[in-house]
Amino acid sequence: MFNNKKILATALLSAMIATPALAELKIGVSMALFDDNFLTTLRNSIEQAAEEQGVSVQIEDGKNEVGTQLNQIQNFIASGVDAIIINPVDTDATVSMSDDAENAGIPLIYVNRQPINVDMLPDNQAFVASNEVESGTLQTQEVCKLMGGKGKVVVMMGELSNQAAIQRTKDIHDVIATPECSGMEVVAEQTGEWMRVKGNDLMTNWISAGLEFDAVISNNDEMAIGALQALKASGRSMDSVIVAGIDATADALAAMKAGDLDVTVYQSAKGQGAGALDAAVKLAKGEDVDQKVWVPFELVTPENLDKFLQ
Repeated sequence: MFNNKKILATALLSAMIATPALAELKIGVSMALFDDNFLTTLRNSIEQAAEEQGVSVQIEDGKNEVGTQLNQIQNFIASGVDAIIINPVDTDATVSMSDDAENAGIPLIYVNRQPINVDMLPDNQAFVASNEVESGTLQTQEVCKLMGGKGKVVVMMGELSNQAAIQRTKDIHDVIATPECSGMEVVAEQTGEWMRVKGNDLMTNWISAGLEFDAVISNNDEMAIGALQALKASGRSMDSVIVAGIDATADALAAMKAGDLDVTVYQSAKGQGAGALDAAVKLAKGEDVDQKVWVPFELVTPENLDKFLQ
């Protein structure tokens, strides 16, 4: 009898140990690229949310190459993951991604960057992000306020294949088209591809060309910081130019605290990452989720900076 009880207890213990491993959800995550401050925070938030929910995540670097990202998705499908999260390299390339996942019967969640097929997603696919109509609008309205509704502006755009860059730039022009901001004029507009070094190069070129401007409106903080570096290197006083970014990254908040950056817009990487992981888990379990999950943007200025530093 003792031996039977011992065998039974051992069997139950083995089952208890094995069950969580068998039940653990596996989620594949393909990021557009690892070498980006905001996307690094987003990636970390996905990992943290996965740990909290007890699911396994495999995160891959798309290296800003569409072909690489498509291969990663195929590999996730072949390995039998329970769900896939994608931060797309090219938002115009998401139709085939959706089709591949749908054909495999695997739930798919897009995060941060809006897929071109966002209004035609299958039932087991969703999009988690912040509404980009708010981002550039909040940013440019504040710049307009600081400029008194008039002055010359240069615009630094993100990658032109990216929906966020397109929408944020449209937001800028939409605000300038309003009566109270119609005295603002865009004198130059060019892509810095989201990168600090390219924002620096772009600003250096504008300064060398003798371009006159009163404000820099950048689609993200990284390019804005690059612009700040170039402006300071040229000897221009930070009091003579307004510089605005988007994302409220740690470096951007530090630049604002130093008195260099005038405006940014908080985009919650943590909220987006946790939201995407939560949607992936629910869809993998067959539960319903909203197909569009919006995480609000918030304007950040020197006046409310302390809230975001905390």
